[in-house]
Amino acid sequence: MAHIRLRRKACISALFVGIMFLVLLRERFRTDFYEVRVSDSGSNANFVGLSTVSKHVEPFKSGEVSQEITIKIVAAILVIACNRPQVQRCLDSLLRHRPLEEKFPIIVSQDCGHEETARVIAGYGKKVHSIKHPDLSDITLPGASSDLKGYFKLSRHYKWALTQAFDIMQYDTIIIVEDDLEVAPDFFEYFEATESLLEKDPTLWCVSAWNDNGKKENVRGNDLLYRSDFFLGLGWMLKKTLWYELRPKWPASFWDDWMRHPEQRKERACIRPEIPRVATFGKTGVSKGQFFEEHLQYIKLNDKFYPFSKANLTFLIKGQYDPKFIFTVYKSPLVSSEYFDSGRIMPAPAVRVQYETEETFVSLAKQLRIMDDWKAGVPRMAYRGVVSFMFKNTRVYLAPPRNWKGYKFEK
Repeated sequence: MAHIRLRRKACISALFVGIMFLVLLRERFRTDFYEVRVSDSGSNANFVGLSTVSKHVEPFKSGEVSQEITIKIVAAILVIACNRPQVQRCLDSLLRHRPLEEKFPIIVSQDCGHEETARVIAGYGKKVHSIKHPDLSDITLPGASSDLKGYFKLSRHYKWALTQAFDIMQYDTIIIVEDDLEVAPDFFEYFEATESLLEKDPTLWCVSAWNDNGKKENVRGNDLLYRSDFFLGLGWMLKKTLWYELRPKWPASFWDDWMRHPEQRKERACIRPEIPRVATFGKTGVSKGQFFEEHLQYIKLNDKFYPFSKANLTFLIKGQYDPKFIFTVYKSPLVSSEYFDSGRIMPAPAVRVQYETEETFVSLAKQLRIMDDWKAGVPRMAYRGVVSFMFKNTRVYLAPPRNWKGYKFEK
């Protein structure tokens, strides 16, 4: 009996020692896993176009085993550059706010062969991946159309640059930024949080950082996101699947207007913010500063970081978004444009101003100081015909009648 008791005690002691060993081993593993820092090896591996990147990491404590961590590439940033040395302002803004190099590799594609701009880009070394459009040939257009050749060259450059990023480098997602844009502090946060929505909802085909009505007096709430039927071409994200759809029929010029046509849009929408996550400083360019003096220079760039990754953004999926959006718009009290000068205050969070025709919309938009033009039958920033904005500290929905039948476009 004494021998049995001794053996039992020995077994219990051995079991206790084993448990303590496993606990200590687990704590050591947790320490090794969490207390690491990424080594700055200066590797250019993030430009190979893979969906993930492995990085060498080192423990804080000397003598411990080095490890590898895998980081998912969210999207490559494709900067479209030409003859603007001020691309430095764009790149500085991107590098200042980029959270992690491996998540958002930067490609700068330069057209035009402008030497001063090329030197500026080269000065960033391995911080960016520089490529140059090989076709610098002139484009001959008849008569007065020769003034438009810049639009033809830009469209040619876009097609080549997107081919390099998607087909050669094999990235899955691209965010296009032109060289006259600077980005908001939460630019990358915004795109990382919305990227998965392009996969979940086939009725979405892009995410944009822009709002054409993004002047200070027209916006409120840096957490607000919308669906938009209007394609926005300033700071936008697309997937490889969309590129494969567009590539065979890419236009010779005016690529952004072409994107707005029903044949390309196919009733799909973009996500856009209330307060823009990009702003342009390009007073001159292919468009010769069109709208800059009276409009673009007043667009508000968001200056306060919003943690979109912590928010549930599935409300932007069409099946959830549409019923609530339609209900919100059409439960809002209907007022005329004279209401805003009447001194009355409507006891409601928003009001609705109705238009019946394009001519009516243009007239009301001018009175309410928002963009008044249409492209391919769609008012700027509209979703289901509705444009949302602030006017005199009131949320306004400029909307068609409740029985709206859809957009009409005649070539």
